[in-house]
Amino acid sequence: MKKVENNETIVEQMFKVGAHYGYSKTRRHPSVSSYIYATKNRVDIIDLEKTEKMLDLALEFVKSLGSKNKVVLFVGTKPEAKEIIKSTAESLNMPYVTERWIGGTLSNFTEIKKRIAELENYHKESKEGSLEKYTKKERVMLSKKMEKLSKYYSGLLGLKKMPEALFIIDAKAEHIAATEANKSNVPVVSVVNSDSNIKKLEFPIVANDTGMPSIKFFTTSIAKAYKDGQMSVPNKE
Repeated sequence: MKKVENNETIVEQMFKVGAHYGYSKTRRHPSVSSYIYATKNRVDIIDLEKTEKMLDLALEFVKSLGSKNKVVLFVGTKPEAKEIIKSTAESLNMPYVTERWIGGTLSNFTEIKKRIAELENYHKESKEGSLEKYTKKERVMLSKKMEKLSKYYSGLLGLKKMPEALFIIDAKAEHIAATEANKSNVPVVSVVNSDSNIKKLEFPIVANDTGMPSIKFFTTSIAKAYKDGQMSVPNKE
């Protein structure tokens, strides 16, 4: 087992953040059966040694994305995931979705790009003081429209092309995002619990996708792998 800086193994670290807690056995999806270590008091306990192997594969993939400065779209709209997804994505200068996933974000990206451009133009005009050309009534209406756009698209500002991968907390909860990614041939890395179908996920990580310490551990690990990938490329003079 790999050791980390404080001499704990990755498995020990995952255990400490409660990554081994699955859902009740009755909720288990057949595709994750081989990743369950045991069932105690009717609750599935995830086999963290197998989770570590899945995590290793995901980290290698993300590291390769980082080495090429590819765009990873971070997705997590459940309350426990929102803040860590937003702050992590921003630290990497990556796009994110923490409110409702807008249908068509990938499958109809041309339309989504127009909405993003609209919001960017508003911010630009606001900064430059160009909004004065509108009447007071028009400015109020525009402000309301942009407030709504901002709620769902502010995390996507700067996204000029389709992302090369998605990192999702709970692909079952974010099934529309996962389905769109699948249809658009965009690989998905996702932390998923014992109730999820992992068959169509390129890089599933079977672990607790509800506890905040667990979500933070995996999201931080993904971010570190991306940064390691970026650092692995020698600077061009």
